[in-house]
Amino acid sequence: MDLHFGDSKPTDDERAAVDALLGPPESSWEGADRSDADLRWARGGREARERRELLLPGLHAINDRIGWISEGALDYLCRRLTVPPAEAYGVATFYAMFSVRPRPATVLHVCTDLACAAAGASELCAGVEARLGLGSGVQVERSPCLGLCERAPAALAIKAGDPVRTAVSAPATAEAAVLAASAPDSAPQEPPAAMAVPQAGDPSLTLLRRVGVVDPSSLDDYRAHGGYTALRRAFELGPAGVIREVTDSGLVGRGGAAFPTGRKWQATASQPDHPHYLVCNADESEPGTFKDRVIMEGDPYALVEAMTIAAYATGAHQGHVYLRGEYPRATHRLQHAVDQARARGLLGDDVLGQGYSFDIEIRRGAGAYICGEETALFNSIEGYRGEPRSKPPFPVEKGLFGKPTVENNVETLINVLPVLTMGAPAYAEIGTQRSTGPKLFCVSGSVERPGIYELPFGATLGDLLEQAGVRDRLRAVLLGGAAGGFVRPDELDIPLTFEGTREAGTTLGSGVVMAFDDTVPLPRLLLRIAEFFRDESCGQCVPCRVGTVRQEEALHRIVERTGAAAADDIALLRDVGRAMRDASICGLGQTAWNAVESAIDRLGAYE
Repeated sequence: MDLHFGDSKPTDDERAAVDALLGPPESSWEGADRSDADLRWARGGREARERRELLLPGLHAINDRIGWISEGALDYLCRRLTVPPAEAYGVATFYAMFSVRPRPATVLHVCTDLACAAAGASELCAGVEARLGLGSGVQVERSPCLGLCERAPAALAIKAGDPVRTAVSAPATAEAAVLAASAPDSAPQEPPAAMAVPQAGDPSLTLLRRVGVVDPSSLDDYRAHGGYTALRRAFELGPAGVIREVTDSGLVGRGGAAFPTGRKWQATASQPDHPHYLVCNADESEPGTFKDRVIMEGDPYALVEAMTIAAYATGAHQGHVYLRGEYPRATHRLQHAVDQARARGLLGDDVLGQGYSFDIEIRRGAGAYICGEETALFNSIEGYRGEPRSKPPFPVEKGLFGKPTVENNVETLINVLPVLTMGAPAYAEIGTQRSTGPKLFCVSGSVERPGIYELPFGATLGDLLEQAGVRDRLRAVLLGGAAGGFVRPDELDIPLTFEGTREAGTTLGSGVVMAFDDTVPLPRLLLRIAEFFRDESCGQCVPCRVGTVRQEEALHRIVERTGAAAADDIALLRDVGRAMRDASICGLGQTAWNAVESAIDRLGAYE
């Protein structure tokens, strides 16, 4: 292990940021003032190496306090954790929200992804930069999706300090975004989470019924509206009984892969190796997706309860929530819910007096779409670059820290609550035979009422867009986000089920539905999708690392040329797309060509 350290020293603020997380150093090896007593040996080396999982929180601590990560700060953090600085540098530079170069304490992230691009993100960026000018002390960064698509265009201001301050401006104007960056504490507060749920208050809702009805900060209010009924039934059924209910309900993963949840839980629970872990994937970074944010902001205790049930069923005693770094309010709300549940005996050594121990730790991501892939997420939590692992072995055998792990996203987990409260047969009656239960859809773009909609599987795309108030002159609908596919306005009778969209030659994905009218330039939209995948590729495998670059280059050329030259580039795109789909190590490269292919074949994008 190369532990070569440089000569740079941390500032007092950088040292304080690390010590606030790790505690004061105990020896000169860790960076304490030298004394004759501890110069002869390094104490706690093995224990320090076992704390590598604190590398990502440590990088956050420095970045939050200072605004960037200097060589001296990185060296000090590496000494404390016994991590080679070269490896830590590779981790720090992997994430978009960190910087290893000096920058102002305030960074304004302006979303330029699909929904915001269609809503005027380019004009917003130009207006912000013109108002700030040089020497403003604010760095403007064009950002991928911030998960605020229902209020596009959006901006997020982060002002480093102790404590770090954040402010969201959405829908943003240049004036409002500049105010959020220059005075985060004076910026207008975000609207309540219920504003993102046009159906809020509808008693027929299942997953969203508490959003806008309960106080998201009150555990008592949550319990008064049926909270912890499902967990009590879980203890009555026992772990095997819970897994049987989830299996009989037909619940499948809502992240896009649609793997049967009960089978995943059973496979984890049956592993003889211990400990078992539970990971909640709350790193929804797919452009157009924001349902997990709304749930965590509007009904955070539901996720805490659902995770406790999943852990109990699979024999896990430690859970991790991997939460997007771009979601400051969701992070605050969920951390408060975890703290309150722990204080009231709903987490900890003796959950509900049942002799079962379980606790939850929240880990913030730092801007990497690839970390939505489960094994990349595990690497990120463990303190490594968020690159996908080869499978097999699968996570149910060797996942987080090399132990059996069950990983589900937020929407999948909260579906477990109605499965237990209403029973598997009643839950399975919702939706269709092969796609059971309710589904959340993230609707944005050219609609009158963007937001999260809950519909039973089997409703058509037209039904959903009618509720959202689709505008005239509809040109195309993107299903599944950047990794999904486009459909035409005459295909709105597609049933919103996994099998229905598959038969129609597209995908449901995680539930993204983005409508675009004829004012949106489709070639520019496709180019933005290609830019997104080029930026977000982790670079681990050649098909994706090279293919995403070649895809973007070809789309640039097509925009500038016509005729035979464009036809040659379209043929090249098809070859590159097939190579990425067949040979990429994970879903990012395998789906990077989907939206472009569907736009060419279904919409005639370049005719």
